[in-house]
Amino acid sequence: MLLETDPGFITLGAVVLFGAVGVFACHMSCGAGVLARLPHLRDYDSKRVSSYDTTGGNRDWWDLQPGQERTIADITGPGCIKHIWMTMGGPQGAPDAYPRRLVIKMYWDDCDEPSVECPVGDFFGLGHGVLRDFVSAPLQMSPQDGKGMNAWWAMPFKKRARITVLNECDVPFNVYFYIDYEAYPAAQDDMSYFHVQWRRENPTQGWGDEYGRLAGGPDGNFGPLWFGQGEPRSLNTTAKDNYVILEAEGDGIYCGAHLDIDVFQRQKNDWFGEGDDMIFVDGEPWPPAIHGTGTEDWYNCAFCPTTEYNAPYHGILLYTGTRDWPWKGKQTVYRYYIEDPIRFRRSIRATIEHGHANKLSNDYSSTAYYYLRVPKRGGPALPPVADRLPRPNEPQFEPGTGG
Repeated sequence: MLLETDPGFITLGAVVLFGAVGVFACHMSCGAGVLARLPHLRDYDSKRVSSYDTTGGNRDWWDLQPGQERTIADITGPGCIKHIWMTMGGPQGAPDAYPRRLVIKMYWDDCDEPSVECPVGDFFGLGHGVLRDFVSAPLQMSPQDGKGMNAWWAMPFKKRARITVLNECDVPFNVYFYIDYEAYPAAQDDMSYFHVQWRRENPTQGWGDEYGRLAGGPDGNFGPLWFGQGEPRSLNTTAKDNYVILEAEGDGIYCGAHLDIDVFQRQKNDWFGEGDDMIFVDGEPWPPAIHGTGTEDWYNCAFCPTTEYNAPYHGILLYTGTRDWPWKGKQTVYRYYIEDPIRFRRSIRATIEHGHANKLSNDYSSTAYYYLRVPKRGGPALPPVADRLPRPNEPQFEPGTGG
């Protein structure tokens, strides 16, 4: 998992510093994995902020009225949030896509802008305004129907941690939560702060459909769209039109993202998986040192997968294709760089093509997780609710109608 120092902070160094000889001896005898570190008696106090009923009753939730933003945690440091559990319910019924209408924000130390500002559902690992059961290492949605949302990212702070939830639904919501954290006797200097960046491009600006709509069913691959045979746009040597997953400046670590794609219209060969990932570190030119071979390769599957699959660091959370339209509708895929975090010292720009050479016009959104040495705003300001809501589900494709 993520590198931890003695107090549990995320470090920017390449070496995990545990300090005492006794710790070294424990690692020699117990190993260096997460379970092996449990016997180490680190100097911290375990604490929790929760929504429990302080009267001793069973009203264990906080009310959020329409338009209301409430601070659910305000913790004095130094410390590190180790786990967040949350669930929500609307007494008057939940509106469609409510996980996109509720927003979680996080502020660290003296920064007056949120390092995390993200729709609640996307923050916990799944876009499109839906909840469903899944398991990954840092994020989970648990039964029933994904309503038990869990985040295990370490979130260290020196002075203060403040978390708010904003209700942008038109009905009140009940919020239940645990925020489990460690309190430390002293802060660490070699630490970084947790950030999240939510983005959407709806639709991406593709060019492949200039070759005509489908007129009788899915078409095969052909030269101009893939191999530059008379179509120079199919040779992407700049990345300038790639979808941007993360763009940040500073000294930090990129820990991965989930990508939420809605193939809302039938297009020429609309398999989005040929889009390469390209990650530019510290202002490097194209081609970057980290350059992939396709979107399904980025999320570590292969050959046009149509099976939902959850692994600790990669997988497919949502697939809605059909036999006649294999890439129809809403898809969610993820790749978390937990064992192989990506280091940057000045800047990072993590991108991916929307289809080969950006030929497809789809609805792309994403949530990226990263750390910075200094807390700052986590990406662009969140757009209004109307610009966050998912598109309606697509009708079935009928061959011969053009989609």
